[in-house]
Amino acid sequence: MANGRLTFYGHAFFSITTATQKVILIDPWVVENPLCPITLDDLERADLVLVTHDHFDHVGQTGEILRKTGATLVANVETASRIMRDEQIPQTQVLNGGFGLNIGATAPVDGVEITMTQAFHSSGTGAPTGYIVRLENGWSIYHAGDTGLFESMGTLGRTHGIDMALLPIGNVFTMDPVQAVAAVGLIRPKVVVPMHYQSFPILTPSADGFVKELGRVHPGVRVLPLKPGEGVDLNF
Repeated sequence: MANGRLTFYGHAFFSITTATQKVILIDPWVVENPLCPITLDDLERADLVLVTHDHFDHVGQTGEILRKTGATLVANVETASRIMRDEQIPQTQVLNGGFGLNIGATAPVDGVEITMTQAFHSSGTGAPTGYIVRLENGWSIYHAGDTGLFESMGTLGRTHGIDMALLPIGNVFTMDPVQAVAAVGLIRPKVVVPMHYQSFPILTPSADGFVKELGRVHPGVRVLPLKPGEGVDLNF
């Protein structure tokens, strides 16, 4: 785990453990997530909790995790405000003294940089977002959030040198597999992890089609269809 480790917990929920043992959770939907193999009791620590947008399957158990671990919340300004109010989270536990972030901003946090990106979706509060997480060694992970395809994904790839992209492929609420393959062509990461599929009956049931098409169109990109609970060391 020289450069860190990424673990997938189903749907859009990931944890990143950095080389200096910081724990970053993204969209921690645990309870009633049909694919999540862990319980809240298994989440013993977290330093940052990133929420892409205000839908139940992405906010998940953010409030409980913040109270349990003392982690710092990163979210869009309005979403951060809603979570603070409804979950009784103090301002001191939200990035930037309770304000959170807005799209385009980058925040350094103990050697890690968090950049909030745009996403094309909907949200109960604020705007939907994605994140680029740059680790201590400069390695960058792009969690696209729930989104459709957009051309400026290419700009994000050029400006941030994205090493790993976590991309939704599930259709209905996000990109379908064909558009996700096109997104890879814009972002040009080294590694892709598909997400936001199989969780609900109406979503794409398997990553097989995405993997096959990605291999045909972009054979130089490594694809990792992780099973829930499976992780990978970031040593590519």
